[in-house]
Amino acid sequence: MFYHLLAPLGKTHIIFNLFNYISFRAAGATVTALLLSFVAGPPLIRYLRLRKVGQIIRAEGPASHQSKRGTPTMGGLIILLSTVLPTLLWAPLTNRFVVVAMLSILWMGCIGFIDDYLKIVQGKSRGLVAKWKLAGQVSFGLLLGIFLATHPVVPAETIPATGTTVPFFKYLVANFAPWFFVVFVTVVITGASNAVNLTDGLDGLATGLAAISAAAFAVFAYLFGRVDVTTYLNVFYLPGAGELAIFCSALMGATVGFLWFNAHPAQVFMGDTGSLAIGGALGTVAILLKAEFLLLLIGGVFAAEAVSVLIQTGTYKWFKRTRGKEYADSNRVFRMAPLHHHFEKLGWPETTVVTRFYILGLLCAMVALATLKVR
Repeated sequence: MFYHLLAPLGKTHIIFNLFNYISFRAAGATVTALLLSFVAGPPLIRYLRLRKVGQIIRAEGPASHQSKRGTPTMGGLIILLSTVLPTLLWAPLTNRFVVVAMLSILWMGCIGFIDDYLKIVQGKSRGLVAKWKLAGQVSFGLLLGIFLATHPVVPAETIPATGTTVPFFKYLVANFAPWFFVVFVTVVITGASNAVNLTDGLDGLATGLAAISAAAFAVFAYLFGRVDVTTYLNVFYLPGAGELAIFCSALMGATVGFLWFNAHPAQVFMGDTGSLAIGGALGTVAILLKAEFLLLLIGGVFAAEAVSVLIQTGTYKWFKRTRGKEYADSNRVFRMAPLHHHFEKLGWPETTVVTRFYILGLLCAMVALATLKVR
């Protein structure tokens, strides 16, 4: 909105020329999102507490988590509001990168909201049935894959519509068959949203890691959208992709603002409303930037959390089928999955696990950024 209203005035009043710069608008989106989180947070938390929208704690979880029972959840609404509104204010609403990213966070946020609502408000312990939750994620992935394959947001002469870049190699593209590209996009969207959802188990863990990932993608979006920088770095120039930096900056500001209330001891949890929305948004941004493999680097901790669950459930089912339930119960790979619970079971305090995972998240982001020069 600001871009459309104020940028044209730069021709007559030089101060308004600032609105033509992505860097200025990205900074504005970050600050707006941060302040909006601070303003919207307290009243929403009070409302959730008044309505007794409290977190359900699994009995088999770490004993220290039982004290969190009843903490307000569905706080992901703060993240959604503080991401969407600043993006609407600071980004051009005609940019297809921005529109698709906004659709992704809203779509996944709606799935998470329905799940939280059924689980917490309606009292259905399972929430949204798993197959319907998965159907919502897969349907968006299929629609996004088909749309991008038939209506590329990047000129075909720049990079194939069904292609993706490969880290550490300059101008190397993995070009997929259209049907495989649609499947690939669906896997990325579903995997990213579920990975963040699985990571959201400790105060501030998923929130802080999401802020780090969003900041890294903001940098990549800004660089990929500049023809001079891409020429220097030997990476593909993606016209219009720079505007994604505003969306990512808003997401970063929203998650940092939410962390104010979500840090230990948490006043509110994001719930599936926030975790599915964040995961879907990060996955979509990676797809739009043709940087799906970079998502594994930037979100390395998210990936590790998801893999730990796959290993734990896979090996347990295998041992149970081949050697019996007693053997499977006594020979688990991890003391508890996802991975953060394993370290809690080893005796690490919750704040120690979160801080160390933050450090690993920063390391992953730095490695991803290093791929710009290591080619």
